[in-house]
Amino acid sequence: MQPDAAPQTKDVSLAEDVLRGTEAIADFLFHGTSDDQRGRNRRKVYWLAESSRLPVFRLGSRLCARKSKLLDFIAAQENRVIQPGE
Repeated sequence: MQPDAAPQTKDVSLAEDVLRGTEAIADFLFHGTSDDQRGRNRRKVYWLAESSRLPVFRLGSRLCARKSKLLDFIAAQENRVIQPGE
């Protein structure tokens, strides 16, 4: 990913930025997967939320995420330097 490919701050409404539900989050993260992979991808979202500090939050019982925060999280993971012994 190019350094200039980080999300730019625009006037995006909160409604346009929020992904509601694991299926919407999975479609955003794993775009272009087949229909038989959709259930697995929803499960991956739950697992990532629990194990990797994926930036998600709950609205009631529904898991949600902001597109901009997910892109920032991914960019930070790409730029992270792994120290020897990790």
